Amino acid sequence: MEIKHTQKLDEEEIRQQILDAALARFTNYGFGKTTMAEIASDTSMSAANLYRYFENKHDIASACAQRCMGQQSDLLRNIIRNKELGVTEKFEAFIIEILRYTYDTYKNQPKISDLVETIVTERPDIVHYKLNTMHTLIAEILLEGNNQGEFDIDDVMTMAQTVYAATKVFQVPIFMGLHEYSHFEQLARNVSKLLLNGLKKR
Repeated sequence: MEIKHTQKLDEEEIRQQILDAALARFTNYGFGKTTMAEIASDTSMSAANLYRYFENKHDIASACAQRCMGQQSDLLRNIIRNKELGVTEKFEAFIIEILRYTYDTYKNQPKISDLVETIVTERPDIVHYKLNTMHTLIAEILLEGNNQGEFDIDDVMTMAQTVYAATKVFQVPIFMGLHEYSHFEQLARNVSKLLLNGLKKR
């Protein structure tokens, strides 16, 4: 029984190593220019062995995207659950973290847009999952604002979707090359202030 458990752990570790190697390839050379053979070589295994863990390159890309989304969600969730921050502080910090994550990803992983485009085209279900996750996280902040009497929002989920739509510019990697981070951060603060003014209870 214990041996099986160890084997499962080993297989998961191998999967994660494959994803590490694949993500490095995808974000530095682009999804289209990366082959399964190259990913296999980077993990010191044969291409045939690689197919034991993933059906194809799109399967690997999907797993990479899901892992990145999970990492971002964890960062945002930490902001929401931070009891030292008030609702308005959480709201602004949430938007700035979305920007920071996108900006850092663009700077450190120059070909990330290629991977994003592939996921949007080939796996829209993953995109919808991310949208639902983000809407739910924002709704948690809005609901807290309602409970504390700072907001008076009738339909929290619809408003969460609207808030997320208003932050789209901070989520597109290709836009990040247009300005320095300081410019985007000020813009994020301005957007946050505008949205908060609209959300405040009258």
